[in-house]
Amino acid sequence: MAVVGIVPAAGSGERLGADGPNAFVVCAGKPLVEWSLEVLSEVCERVVVAVPPGVQLGADRVLGGAVRSESVRIALAAAPEAEIAVVHDAARPLLTRSLVERCVQAVRDGWDGAVAAAPMADTVKQAAPDGRVERTLDRSRLWSIQTPQVFRADVLRRALEVPAGVLAAATDDASLVEAAGGAVCVVESPPENLKVTRRVDLLLAETLLRDRAGC
Repeated sequence: MAVVGIVPAAGSGERLGADGPNAFVVCAGKPLVEWSLEVLSEVCERVVVAVPPGVQLGADRVLGGAVRSESVRIALAAAPEAEIAVVHDAARPLLTRSLVERCVQAVRDGWDGAVAAAPMADTVKQAAPDGRVERTLDRSRLWSIQTPQVFRADVLRRALEVPAGVLAAATDDASLVEAAGGAVCVVESPPENLKVTRRVDLLLAETLLRDRAGC
C-alpha cells in the first residue's frame, strides 16, 4: 500500500510571535518542518507539504488552504496514488520513526485511522461559562491527541469532502473521520512529541533536538 506523508505547514505563526509561518522558524539549526520531513521520508514513499503564499511551490509543495484541514485536503489531492495518508503537523519536530511506523501498522491492521496520543496526566474538569466547575472527568479514559494521524486515504478523502464551515471548525482530521463513521484508535506517543506553538515550546524543542543529536 502506497504510504504518503501530508504536512500542513501554512499556519501563520502568530502565537509563536514569529515573523513568518511556524513551520519555517529555525530550531536547532534548521526550519521546524525539515525535522519532520527527515523522519517522514524514512517511512513514506512521498511527502506533500502544504505551504503558505510566498513559499516556493513544486512537485511536492502545494499552496495551502485557509484552514488546516483544507490544506490537508489540497495536499492529499496532489497525491492520488496514496493508499495510506500520514498527516503530521510541521510544528512537531520531535517526531520519531517508531511512532510513525506504529500508527501506519495500526491502519494496516484494519483501523480506518490511528492517532498519536498521550494519556492525560492532569485532572480534567468541565466548567460552565462563568467558571463554575460542573464535573470532574475520568482521566483514565482521556487522551491528549497529537500527530501523526494516519488514515486509509480513501476514508480521509471522503471525510474531508464537507462544507468549508465544517473544515474550519475541525481541530483535527481524526474528528472528521470519526464524524463520517470511521473507526479510529489511539497510539501512545513518547512524551517529547510536543507541538511548538509558543516561544517556550521552541526553546524546549531546541534543547531536546540538540540532545538527541548529541550536540
